[in-house]
Amino acid sequence: MQQRWVALDKSAGEPRVVRKVDSVTDTTQQQLADVAAGKDLPKADADNLQKKRKLIKLDTWKTYRISKGPKFALQRKKQATELTSEMLASGAWRAEEFKEYNFNALGLPTVGGHLHPLMKVRSQYRKIFTSMGFQEMPTNNYVESSFWNFDSLFQPQQHPARDAHDTFFLTSPATSDTFPEDYLQRVKAVHEHGGYGSSGYGYRWKRSEAQKNLLRTHTTAVSSRMLYKLAQEGFKPAKYFSIDRVFRNEAVDRTHLAEFHQVEGLVCDRGLTLGHLIATLQEFFSRLGMKELRFKPAFNPYTEPSMEIFGYSPELGKWMEVGNSGMFRPEMLQPMGLPPDVNVIAWGLSLERPTMILYGIDNIRDLFGHKVSLSMVKTNPICRMGL
Repeated sequence: MQQRWVALDKSAGEPRVVRKVDSVTDTTQQQLADVAAGKDLPKADADNLQKKRKLIKLDTWKTYRISKGPKFALQRKKQATELTSEMLASGAWRAEEFKEYNFNALGLPTVGGHLHPLMKVRSQYRKIFTSMGFQEMPTNNYVESSFWNFDSLFQPQQHPARDAHDTFFLTSPATSDTFPEDYLQRVKAVHEHGGYGSSGYGYRWKRSEAQKNLLRTHTTAVSSRMLYKLAQEGFKPAKYFSIDRVFRNEAVDRTHLAEFHQVEGLVCDRGLTLGHLIATLQEFFSRLGMKELRFKPAFNPYTEPSMEIFGYSPELGKWMEVGNSGMFRPEMLQPMGLPPDVNVIAWGLSLERPTMILYGIDNIRDLFGHKVSLSMVKTNPICRMGL
C-alpha cells in the first residue's frame, strides 16, 4: 500500500485488497544492485536506504598518494641549531641547513634554589616573634666558653650536663681568657657563698672549669650575653628571641641528633610574674596553632619557678611536650648588674619537632643531616602557621 501497488476497496461492503497497477517494478532492489556495482545514487535515495531502511551503511575510505618532494633525500640530515666559529672559519655555513628559530617555544625551566623545611618553619617563627615586638639576638658564636654557657647561668660546675658525655669540648683552642673580670668575680662569689637571697652551692669555684671552650649546648648562652650587655648599657625593657643551632653529645636515634636547632624567647622588665609568663606563652603558642596548653612544674638550674609546656595536637589526638620555660633566678640576673626589681621570663623549644609534625616526618635523620633526600628539599610544600 505504501508503494501504491494495491489498495483497500470497501465499495462492496466487506473490505477487499485490489490491484492498482498492471505491473510491479522493485526500485529498491535495483538501487541495491547499483550500490553493489559501485554506482552513485542520488542523495535522497541513498539516505532512504541508509538512514530509514538500514539496508546499507556508509564506509569512508581515505587514500594517499606519496611522491618525492623538493627536499627528498635518501638519508636524513639533522638541521644545525647554532652557528659555530668553526662553520664561519671553514665557510661550511654556506651549505648548512639551519633549523628555524621558534620564538613561541618555552625554554627549559630555570633551576633555582629550594628552601629546606626547617628554613620555612624558622621563617614562620621569625614572623611570629617580630609580630609580637621581639628583637632577634646575634647567634653567630657556635663556640662558647663554659663561663657563658654554664657559670653565668648559675649552673654548678659539678652539674652532669657539664660532663664530657653530654657536651662537646674543644681541644684547640681549649680555653678562653677574656671575661669581664668584675662580673666573673661576682659569679664566683654567688656560686661559692650565695647572695641575693640564696645560699649558693657551697663549693670551691674553679676558674679553669669556666675557661673551657665548648660547642654551645643551648642558645641561653646568647641570652646571658645579651642580658649582661643590657645591664651595662643601662637597663630598659626588652624582648629578645633567637633561633639557631646547638650541640649536645647525645646518642643519635630517630628522635635525637647531636646537632639541632633551639628556639628561645625572653622578656625582660620590671614586675614580671609567673602570670605574665603563662599569658605570653598562651599568646605565642596560639599563633603557632596550639590553642590548648598545659603546664607542669619542673626544675632548671637557672630558672625558678620552672615549667614544662604541653600542647594538644588535634592531628595526633594527644598532649605532647612542646617546650620548657621559667623565670631567670636572681643569682643569675643581679650579678650582671640588673636592678633587683627586674625579672626575666623565658621559654625555649626545638625547631625540629614541630617541623616533623607539620611535614609528617617520623625520623629526624630524614629531616636534618647527611641522610636527607634532595628530592624532599625540592618538593616539600609551603609552611603556613596560624599567624
